[in-house]
Amino acid sequence: MNAEALSNDEQENREVSRWHQYRDSWPEAAEIMQNIVSRFTELRKEFKWGTDIYTFQGKNVIGWGGFKNFFSIWFYNGVFLEDKEKVLISASEGKTKALRQWRFTDAVQMDEKKITAYVAEALQVAKDGKEIKPEKSVPLKPEGLLNEHLQADPTFLQAFERLTPGKQKEYIEYINEAKQEKTRLTRLEKIKPMVSEGKGLHDKYKR
Repeated sequence: MNAEALSNDEQENREVSRWHQYRDSWPEAAEIMQNIVSRFTELRKEFKWGTDIYTFQGKNVIGWGGFKNFFSIWFYNGVFLEDKEKVLISASEGKTKALRQWRFTDAVQMDEKKITAYVAEALQVAKDGKEIKPEKSVPLKPEGLLNEHLQADPTFLQAFERLTPGKQKEYIEYINEAKQEKTRLTRLEKIKPMVSEGKGLHDKYKR
């Protein structure tokens, strides 16, 4: 999946790949979660975003990982959970739509009975088909200096129009973010060969 097509929740979960550097610090917590999830035979283990994610009929249900200062259980549609224990948090308030986390600073804090109840509820949410549909972003249109150069150069315009909407958006925002016209011109000259080659602004970071 291209980064440009990722939802806020998916972007956030790409960050979980960092947990591997702290994996050996949380063996007890990971063992507790393995014991719990083994009771749910309907959950399927898949490898996503650098870690194991448990799914039901292709829908993400739960995942977990240990970071530097805490161990986290991720409930992918946690927004629909009753959260009787009042423990779930949104890591990116205002951005994350559905995903919620339950964090622990020590494995001794993990109550298997309570966690099992949350996992069971999360599985039921998946069975019920509850989910938040990703919002479709409104495509940006070239304006100002970028639009002037596109209209003045048919070859540049054709190359730009061949780009995916996500790549076009990257370039439009890159030019628009520059406050001074001198900077916009410098950026424009930088992107022209990239656009001509069909490359995105951030392609080198997506490999």
